[in-house]
Amino acid sequence: MELNERAELDTSQVNDQGRGGGGGGGLGIPLPGGGGRGGLIGIVVAVLVALLGGGFGLNAMTNGEDGGGQAGGTDLEQLCSRDNAQRFEDVRCRNLLYVNSIQGYWEKAYPELGKGKYEPTDTNFFQAAVNTGCGQADSGVGPFYCPADKQVYIDLSFYNELASRFGAKGEFAAPYVLAHEYGHHIQNLLGTNERAGQGDQSGPRSASVRLELQADCYAGAWAKHATESRDETGQEPLFKSITPTDISEAVQAAEAIGDDSIQERSGGQVNPDQFTHGTSAQRQRWFQQGYDRGDPQACDTFGTDQL
Repeated sequence: MELNERAELDTSQVNDQGRGGGGGGGLGIPLPGGGGRGGLIGIVVAVLVALLGGGFGLNAMTNGEDGGGQAGGTDLEQLCSRDNAQRFEDVRCRNLLYVNSIQGYWEKAYPELGKGKYEPTDTNFFQAAVNTGCGQADSGVGPFYCPADKQVYIDLSFYNELASRFGAKGEFAAPYVLAHEYGHHIQNLLGTNERAGQGDQSGPRSASVRLELQADCYAGAWAKHATESRDETGQEPLFKSITPTDISEAVQAAEAIGDDSIQERSGGQVNPDQFTHGTSAQRQRWFQQGYDRGDPQACDTFGTDQL
């Protein structure tokens, strides 16, 4: 993967909430082996997560009213300016580029689904804890999408967890994570989230699993077209190249956060009745399908028996 150092990035698509974020604490699903808060309540929320829009495999939201959090932190416009030759050494600028690319893809792909114009949304970088339209959350929930305020949230330190704890060390794991969360935004716009919330929320063929596998497939469809996305000026590509190795890194990340893999890492037995996101093999397969077909219409996980 090679990022284009000449690209002008649209910083309006990201809120950098800096240290402390928009709230203190929250209720989340702990990462296996520690992190976050949850207990019994967290397990219950995990079962219900598809009702709220899902996340990357380690996600949940509490009920709440206030959204958005408070902006703050480093000035991304200055930090991620094309004049800063070292900008892509900063994780925030790399992730800003990924967000620009993902939304650029959906601006073109979403209307082809026959549902009108794509509605852009923000990604929020936070540390430790954050206020959202779905309530408060802390870093233990992992990256997530909140349907209530239609925004994506991520503590960028999650990538360290993904590499050290789950073995997904490749750089392309990061844009895969964000593309998955924006897949939930697409589902929210299409009404898929609401329909899925009426089905079973756990189990190997549940609505929750189908929702998450579809988000993986949407991420693959974006990856197929990522090099076509342009910068804010419309003149420069955001990615100079994406290689087969990059796609392999995304597939590796999908494998690392399958329900069966997470259950094994947490020291328990694999229990399909508790699946909410799909197995490693399923997550790999649906990301690959999205990439191979390059078409979100090939991501109908709700209309097939072959998950």
